[in-house]
Amino acid sequence: MPTAFFEADTAEPCPVAFGGDTADLVYFLSFAFSARYGAQHELTALSLRLRGGDDKIDLTPLLTFADRNPEDSADQRELDRVWQEAAPLAACCRRVVEALDRGDPEVRATLERYPGLRDRIDDLRRMAEWAASRGARVRITFAL
Repeated sequence: MPTAFFEADTAEPCPVAFGGDTADLVYFLSFAFSARYGAQHELTALSLRLRGGDDKIDLTPLLTFADRNPEDSADQRELDRVWQEAAPLAACCRRVVEALDRGDPEVRATLERYPGLRDRIDDLRRMAEWAASRGARVRITFAL
């Protein structure tokens, strides 16, 4: 089962954790990232909807992630590269959750098929806010 992980470069562990299965989050991150390559999936469509229309959300902080288990030096460089400031990630997640909560029928239909997505993005927001309050950098990784 795909799993997302959150890390902060702090001495203390983050007291906020994902509140459930993170597979829906990993699927969203993957399909949203692959939109630039022409992916055709309902989660890709959701990401394009968030990026365009009235929302115009810059998903870059949310889509800055890497495989947790590097297989070679290129993978390790990518894993090292995805550290980012926490505040922009928190803001991005907050805007995404607000857009998901508006009740758009198409968005609601997608969320019914991926019931953990909205709450895992909100969990990520809370984690990033905690890290931002400490001036920390954060990293999102996944394992398949």
